[in-house]
Amino acid sequence: MNPDLSKLDITIAVTGLKTGDNPQPGVPVIRSIRAAGFTGRIVGLVYDSLESGIYLDDLVDQVYQMPYPSAGADAFLTRLDHILERTPLDVIIPTLDSEVILYIRLAEELKQRGINTFLPSEECFLLRDKTKLESFFTPQGVQVPKTILLTNVSQLNTLHEEIGYPCFIKGRYYEAAKAASWDEAIKHFYDIQARWGLPLLAQQIVPGEEYNIVIVGDGEGDTIGMVPQKKLVITDKGKGFGGVVVKSASLDEFARKIISILKWRGPCELEIIRGLDGVFYLIEINPRFPAWVRLAEGSGQNQPAAVVLKALGHQVEPLPECKTGTMFVRHAEDIIADISVMGEVSAKSELIRR
Repeated sequence: MNPDLSKLDITIAVTGLKTGDNPQPGVPVIRSIRAAGFTGRIVGLVYDSLESGIYLDDLVDQVYQMPYPSAGADAFLTRLDHILERTPLDVIIPTLDSEVILYIRLAEELKQRGINTFLPSEECFLLRDKTKLESFFTPQGVQVPKTILLTNVSQLNTLHEEIGYPCFIKGRYYEAAKAASWDEAIKHFYDIQARWGLPLLAQQIVPGEEYNIVIVGDGEGDTIGMVPQKKLVITDKGKGFGGVVVKSASLDEFARKIISILKWRGPCELEIIRGLDGVFYLIEINPRFPAWVRLAEGSGQNQPAAVVLKALGHQVEPLPECKTGTMFVRHAEDIIADISVMGEVSAKSELIRR
């Protein structure tokens, strides 16, 4: 049975309200929580006054702007304490890769303020870093494409010998671009470095079928929910704008092995390739819900609702089997709002609707 949140009288905060061609997961996470019957207050924590979810009248009751994670723990806690003077928070669900580690490291400070999360340990989080996947998982029988940590551009001179072309040039947290030659690798290196800094990664391309799996781990090596999908519509940035739930015993077994090794606690997304030889390869582990998480809810598993209950310390039974063949297609839509809404967020760093 899926979680029922209708009797909870709490305030839930969710980050990452940007939609668009590279959407953040906050809006679908909130939609799933509301779908579980939750009628309490939902607060949006944003970094930019143009995060589009701010302008949806029926999405969040309040909006507060936060300092970027790079500002550090002191700035984060100072801002959080100011928010708590106005609005007590019971649960926070962070949805962006770059902020999760800050929430993990401040778990005790959050708990002292009455705020609950459901996140992995710092050790576990660091093991799934793109720079460590190959060295950690390959000895344990999980295949990972050959990956090279790039700390300066001169390393690209020997890339053709080490992994060959084509390959992916990736940011440590965000963005990936396919390079078919040394010239393209140089271009992508500088482009991604300018946006996200160093280090970068070069990763071998494994031809085959790509799968994405959204999972909530229980922290003991098992899963509370797991929904695999195959992309049907892919943007030029490699983002899935359409997908369908699939069923494969061997894929499920591979995913469960990864979660068992890590003893992952909380939500995550696995990116997996089944090579032409039938072997599964782990590409990435994203430490949060993906932007397509509503497909999980639509297929019978309301994973964000389960995370709310687990954060509060409730016992949650494994979620029902997902319905194979359930699909999603992302739909872009214009949001109409008064400019005063943006002005209020920009000037006051907050918006109180209800």
